[in-house]
Amino acid sequence: SFCWRAADMLSLTVNSLSLNAGLPAVRAGRSPAPAMGVKSQALPFMDAPAPLDGSMAGDKGFDPLNLSGSFDIKWMREAELKHGRVCMLAWVGYVAVDNGFYVPFAPHVSSLAAHDAAVKAGPMLGLLLAVGAIEAISYNAIAEMMSGETDRRPGDFYLDPFNLCSTPEKLESMLEKEISHCRLAMFAFSGVVTQSALTGGAFPYTS
Repeated sequence: SFCWRAADMLSLTVNSLSLNAGLPAVRAGRSPAPAMGVKSQALPFMDAPAPLDGSMAGDKGFDPLNLSGSFDIKWMREAELKHGRVCMLAWVGYVAVDNGFYVPFAPHVSSLAAHDAAVKAGPMLGLLLAVGAIEAISYNAIAEMMSGETDRRPGDFYLDPFNLCSTPEKLESMLEKEISHCRLAMFAFSGVVTQSALTGGAFPYTS
């Protein structure tokens, strides 16, 4: 009869509710989409490589060849700073020599001809020994950084005689300025050598 059927339906409903009471609620909807990579500031159409997480000064996510995925980022920043510092000094030295400033033991020739002249006369050997000594002295600090024995920043030799980095804010600002000047100097030194070779003249190498 209708009454019995209604009772059966009510019984099934109560049993169903009691069985499902301990189960967690299931939300309907689409599963969350996988997280997308952080876009490079320098190349917005590409994802920034994982090692370029913005923790280093001057990090704009520029690594189109993904070199940071093949080499330790600390080693690469150490090399970048070293080459940049050398180029800042080299640009000043190159232009100074072509404006008539010479150190006592250097041959009095143009900067473009200085390498061959120094090799021929002998001063190049002394320069190589000096550079080798500097590299040997700095090796230990770099090795300890790479092995994780110290928390040294790449390129940091604790040299701040004028206390320019006395606060975290000043330090951050100086680190940003240094890496920017390093990168500019590498381009600038390449440009000044190329221009002086093309023109064969003195500074500003226009003719």
